[in-house]
Amino acid sequence: QLQLVESGGGLVQPGGSLRLSCAASGFTADAYAIGWIRRAPGKERDGEVASCITTIGGITTYADSVKGRFAISRDHAKNVVYLEMSSLKPEDSGLYYCVARAGYVCSLYAMDYWGKGTLVTVSS
Repeated sequence: QLQLVESGGGLVQPGGSLRLSCAASGFTADAYAIGWIRRAPGKERDGEVASCITTIGGITTYADSVKGRFAISRDHAKNVVYLEMSSLKPEDSGLYYCVARAGYVCSLYAMDYWGKGTLVTVSS
């Protein structure tokens, strides 16, 4: 059973930066898509896949709303996925969940493994 533990959320001013980390353990499949789903406070059913990376090939994808500002990466040795967020805006605020599924694609409604989430607040 894959386990995901997030860290790195917090309060940051608009225009600032944050780095989220997701420590993963318990890999059983040959390939995974690991990513970050974010949800605005009070909107538990909505959200978007902010970014995703594959364990095979390191293929990355980004939501249009974060392209050019966010960067996802993976440390293979440590089994940690990072989300570097810069030029943050108030609309980036929300709960950020590290998610994963076996395969090569992140999907908002089809991820099998979820972390508990870490809160990001962008406010002055």
